[in-house]
Amino acid sequence: MWIELDGLANLRDVGGIPTTDGGAIRTGQLLRSDNLQSLTPSDVDALLGLGLSDVVDLRSEYEAENEGPGPLVGHPEVTIHQLSLFREWREGVGEDKPDERPEVLPEKALPWVDLKPTVELDNPIASIYLSYLADRPDSVVEALRVISRAEGASLVHCAAGKDRTGTVVALALSLVGADREAVIDDYAASSERVQQILDRLLATKTYAANLRDRPLSSHLTHAETMRALLDHVDAEYGGVPGLVERLGWTAEDQQRLEAKLRG
Repeated sequence: MWIELDGLANLRDVGGIPTTDGGAIRTGQLLRSDNLQSLTPSDVDALLGLGLSDVVDLRSEYEAENEGPGPLVGHPEVTIHQLSLFREWREGVGEDKPDERPEVLPEKALPWVDLKPTVELDNPIASIYLSYLADRPDSVVEALRVISRAEGASLVHCAAGKDRTGTVVALALSLVGADREAVIDDYAASSERVQQILDRLLATKTYAANLRDRPLSSHLTHAETMRALLDHVDAEYGGVPGLVERLGWTAEDQQRLEAKLRG
C-alpha cells in the first residue's frame, strides 16, 4: 500500500500482503522506504501518526556520515538502528572485522560500486542480495529482531528503498508465511517509482556521481531477481527459516516476529 509523503518517493506499508494460510500481514507494523533525509515537518508528523517507533537504516556508515543526521535522528519518539549491509573497511571503521573477501571495499561504501559479490548466482543482482547475508549476517538478524520488537511500526530503508530494503523485507515476510508471489510483487513494485527515486538521489552529492551515467533500466526491480534469490534459498537451506537459523535466528525470535506481523 503506497503512502504519499512530500519527502519520500518509495514509501509503502506491506500490511495486507496475503499469507499462505488465507490470512494477511498486519497493517501499520512494517513500512519500507527510500532514505529519510528529505522528510518535511509534516512528513515526520505523518509517520508518527502511523505509529512509527523504530527505523532500520541499512545504509553504510559512509552514506550515513556523508548525508548527515536526518530529521528523525534524536527524535524522542523514534529509535534509529544503523545496520549496514556492507563490509566496510577503511581507516577508523571496521578494523576488527576480518576481511575475507577477494578485495577490500573502497572508502566510499555505496550501493552502486561494482564489486565482485561474495556469493555468485546466475542472476547477478540476486548474487548481490545473497552477499548481504553472507557479509553482514549480524545486521540482517538484528534488522529482523528490530521489526519483531518494535513498540509501534518499524520502517526499513536504505538509499533507494529497493535492494537492501527489498532483501530484508522479503526475508521478514517470508518468515511469517507471506505468499511467495506476493513477496515478489512487493519487491518488484519499486520499479513503479524508480524515476522519482533517482531524481532524489541525483540531487545529492553522496550518490550523484555513481548514478549519473547509469541507465534507468539498471535500477529496475525485476520479479525474476527476487524469485532467483528465494529459489536459491529454498534449494540450499530449505527456505528462509533454515537460512536465518544459520545466521543466529532463534525460535523465540520467530515467535515474536509472527506475533508482530501476523497478530
